[in-house]
Amino acid sequence: MAAHDVDPDFLTLPLSALTDAALTAARAAGATHADLRVHRLRTQSIRLRDGAVQSVSDADELGLAVRVIIDGTWGFASHAELTADSAARTARRAVEVALALRSLNRDPVDLADEPVYRDAVWVSEYDVDPFAVPTADKVALLADYSGRLSAAAGVDHVTASVLQVKEQTYYADLAGSRITQQRVRLHPELEATAVDAAAGSFETMRTLAPPVGRGWEALTGTGWDWDDELARIPEWLAEKVTAPTVTAGPTDLVIDPSNLWLTIHESIGHATEYDRAIGYEAAYAGTSFATPDLLGTLRYGTPVMQVTADRTEAHGLATVGYDDDGVAGQRWDLVRDGVLVGYQLDRVFAPRLGLSRSNGCSYADSPHHVPIQRMANVSLRPDPDRDTSTADLIARVEDGIYVVGDKSWSIDMQRYNFQFTGQRFYRIRDGRLDGQLRDVAYQATTTDFWGSMEAVGGPSTWRLGGAFNCGKAQPGQVAAVSHGCPAALFRGVNVLNTRTEGGQ
Repeated sequence: MAAHDVDPDFLTLPLSALTDAALTAARAAGATHADLRVHRLRTQSIRLRDGAVQSVSDADELGLAVRVIIDGTWGFASHAELTADSAARTARRAVEVALALRSLNRDPVDLADEPVYRDAVWVSEYDVDPFAVPTADKVALLADYSGRLSAAAGVDHVTASVLQVKEQTYYADLAGSRITQQRVRLHPELEATAVDAAAGSFETMRTLAPPVGRGWEALTGTGWDWDDELARIPEWLAEKVTAPTVTAGPTDLVIDPSNLWLTIHESIGHATEYDRAIGYEAAYAGTSFATPDLLGTLRYGTPVMQVTADRTEAHGLATVGYDDDGVAGQRWDLVRDGVLVGYQLDRVFAPRLGLSRSNGCSYADSPHHVPIQRMANVSLRPDPDRDTSTADLIARVEDGIYVVGDKSWSIDMQRYNFQFTGQRFYRIRDGRLDGQLRDVAYQATTTDFWGSMEAVGGPSTWRLGGAFNCGKAQPGQVAAVSHGCPAALFRGVNVLNTRTEGGQ
């Protein structure tokens, strides 16, 4: 893995001058806490359909933000102009906001302590900077991958896309921390479609390569075998088109990491966000059944369930050196032996839970958005004692279904009642795979589902999935987050026939 430095064009910004101007102005106006964030977000999106370029778009957002605390009340302001004068004016405007809100504040801010990090620098792990690769070369690779799928019998259409992001931040506060960071992430995707014109229907099959905190090497074979998957998608799609429909009812499931990551995201990741658990997201993103009064007692799942939150996972989308509160990245337990034992929180919420330190979950997706509590990389741990394979788990099932790949999903506002579909479903008979099924969804409550988990696979089955577009807050923000997990065996989960449910 190549070691990279922060790009020189970010380091040549007047970071010291902005720091001095903003923090001096905030202190003079009476702020007991103030921080400056200079935030740059570079993105490029490329999309092809049937080998032809549909769109190539580039964006570059740069700005500064200042937060202050006055009499226990937050104030926030931002500006696109990076000058000392604008930084000072932005700080004074943040103070004005805090003063205006002070009379309305019934919950004074008390920040958890954090060590000071002077001149800290962190860069994520990647080999090839995707922004250093010519756009023509990236289009050519996607066209080549598209052509391999299009050439196969039974494939009528192919879409190919990649979204790449480089995020750079500089953080400084009155305590003395000065932190510069750079991270790169990539989301590649190809999808093949087979059309049945006579029946007026179609089926799709998408690559399972996850979005990941890597560079362009993620699209050329590092961490994923593109040659193998592209060669097999047409045969998988052809089998799916003619597969029999599923019989609904309680069913044993072996769920692949390519599907299970999303269930983790929705039923554990969001449910253990502390701000959600105490009602802060009720007006928009919902609350959580896993409320703080249940901490240490809620039976989330079976004793084989071990779930961690991690801001340090290699190549994780939510991996950082330091969060937007200036807190160092950490790993901690959310569920231990099936019991709820922790939450994700920031410097504001840590004291409210009786903790002396934040676990580093503050993030803003733009210089013009205030940092809020966001999700870490939340992962189900594999079996630490034996390297149980996916085939071993399947061998334990007499009559069931093996679920591969994510697709549509639905979950209620308390993260409790849900249903999920997938890319591919295989019938299990007498411990062996016996062809694909169609029209499958599984449905449960969170605690019933995780309470039905009989076994998890070993380290060799553990994979990192994730998403670029986790939404939260008003105004809305998006964050990228990864979720690792092994294959896992669940007993007696309710399976729906989506065709029947849809009245067909």
